[in-house]
Amino acid sequence: MTAVPALNPRRACVIGAGFGGLALAIRLQASGVETVLVEAREKVGGRAYAWQRDGFTFDAGPTLITDPAALSELWSLSGHDMADDITLTPTAPFWRLNWPDGTQFDLTGDEASLTREVAKAAPGDLGGLDDFLRYSAGALSEGYRRLGNVPFPDLATAAKALPALLRQQTWRSLWSITAAQVKDEHLRQALTFQALLIGANPQTTSAIQALAVKLEQDTGVWWPIGGAGQLAEAMARHFVRLGGTVRLHDPVVHVHTLGNRATEVETQSGWKERFDAVASNADIMHTYRELLAGTQRGAEMARSLARKRYSPGMFLVHFGLEGSWPGIPHHMALFGPRYIGLLDDVFEHGVLPQDQLILLDHPTVTDPSMAPPGKSTFRAMVPVAHLGKLPIDWDTVGPMLEKRVIDEVGRRLIPDIHDRIVTKFHYAPRDFALDFNAYLGSAFSLEPVLSQTAWLRPRNRDAKIANFYLVGAGAHPGAGVPAVLGSAHATAKLMLEDLK
Repeated sequence: MTAVPALNPRRACVIGAGFGGLALAIRLQASGVETVLVEAREKVGGRAYAWQRDGFTFDAGPTLITDPAALSELWSLSGHDMADDITLTPTAPFWRLNWPDGTQFDLTGDEASLTREVAKAAPGDLGGLDDFLRYSAGALSEGYRRLGNVPFPDLATAAKALPALLRQQTWRSLWSITAAQVKDEHLRQALTFQALLIGANPQTTSAIQALAVKLEQDTGVWWPIGGAGQLAEAMARHFVRLGGTVRLHDPVVHVHTLGNRATEVETQSGWKERFDAVASNADIMHTYRELLAGTQRGAEMARSLARKRYSPGMFLVHFGLEGSWPGIPHHMALFGPRYIGLLDDVFEHGVLPQDQLILLDHPTVTDPSMAPPGKSTFRAMVPVAHLGKLPIDWDTVGPMLEKRVIDEVGRRLIPDIHDRIVTKFHYAPRDFALDFNAYLGSAFSLEPVLSQTAWLRPRNRDAKIANFYLVGAGAHPGAGVPAVLGSAHATAKLMLEDLK
C-alpha cells in the first residue's frame, strides 16, 4: 500500500554535502521531510572530495571505512540496498606499521594473527595487549554503540550517560590507559596513533578513543570502489532517488532568523527559500560567524568557539607513480624516530618538525581503477599544527615539505621513487581554510579533548535557535566517518521529533 503524502509536508534545508550532511539529508527525506541539500562546491563530498589528474584519482578525505552497517542503514531505511549504488571491499591488513629501527608488524582483525605479530615485536606485552583489547571492547560498547548516535540536548541526558563514562575511566587519556597496560614503545604507538585520524592527541584525548582498535577488529576496514568521492556520489544519488533536491555550486551566505527561529536560507546566487528547520554541516565557526552574522547568537557562539582548542592540520602529498607495488598494503603508518615529542610539536608547540609520522595510502593495491593501467596512486598524510599555531607561508614551505615526505617514502619503500613520478601535488592547511572554510585550517574541527566531548561539545540542536541544528565533525560526537554518521543519526532524531 502506497503512503499518502502530507498536504503540507515539513521542509528542511541541510547546508553542506559532506558525509554528515548527506547522511542527515537521507534520513530526513526517507522519513517524509521534504529536504533540500545545498553545497558550495561543484560536487558533493565535502572533505571527501576527489581530484582527477592525468588519469589518476586522488581522494582528499577519508580513505577507510569502519562499521559499514552504519552506511548501509541509510539505504535500508527505505528498503533499498547500498550495493546498488556503491561496492565496499575489505582491506587487509588494516595497517602495516613500520619504524626506522626496522620493527614492522601488521594490525589485522584476526586476534590470533595479531597475537603472533605482537609476539614478534613485543613478546612481553601479550598479557597487556589482552588487557587493552578488553578495555577497547568496553569503550566501544559504551562510547560508540550506546552513546555514539545519541544526542545530548540537555544536562539531564548527559547525567544519565555519566556513570557508564566513569566506569570507562574517560577522564584518563588514551596514552595513559595504554601505557599502563603495555610497556613496549612500538606497541603503545600502534594502539594510539588511530586517534590522529580524528584530529586527537593520544596524550590529551579521552581514553574512550581506545574504541577505534576494537571497532576495526569487529567491523573490518573497508574501501569504497572508486574512492570516497564515489561513496559521496552514491549517497547523493540515493537521496535524489528518495525525492530530495541537491543544489550544487551555490554557497549559502546567510541563514535568516526571526526571534529564536531560523526562517530562510539565502545563497550567493540570490536563491532564498523558507524552511521549517535548518541544519549546518559547514565548518562550525563559519556557521556561526558568517552564516549567522548579524545575529546575537552568531556573535555569541563565534566568541565562544574562538576560545576553544582546534585539531591540527594535515599536509597531504598526492602522487601517481609508474609501476605497481603489490607488497605495499593499502594503509601504512611510517613512524619517525620520535612520537611523544612529535605530538608535542604538532599539538602544543606549533613548530614544523624535521621528522614526520607519515600515514600512507596506496589505494590501487585494492582498487586498480584509481590509476591508469600499470600505474599506482599514493597519498601521504602528515599531521602539522593548524594555522593558529603555525602561521607560516605554505606557498614557500609546501614544496620543501612535499619533497621531504616523498624522499622519506622513497627511502623506506620505493628507492627510485623520483624517477617514477608521473604527477604530484600537495594540499596544506591553508587549502583546507580556503576550500572548506575550515577555521585555522584545521582538518578535523574542534580537538576532541575531554572538555570538548559529549555534553561539552557543540550540541546537535542549537541551545538558542530552536529549529537550527548541527551535524558533522564540529558537533557531537566528533570527527571520523563513524562519528559523523552517528552525528547525522542523532541530529535526525531531534529534527524529526521537533518537526512532528
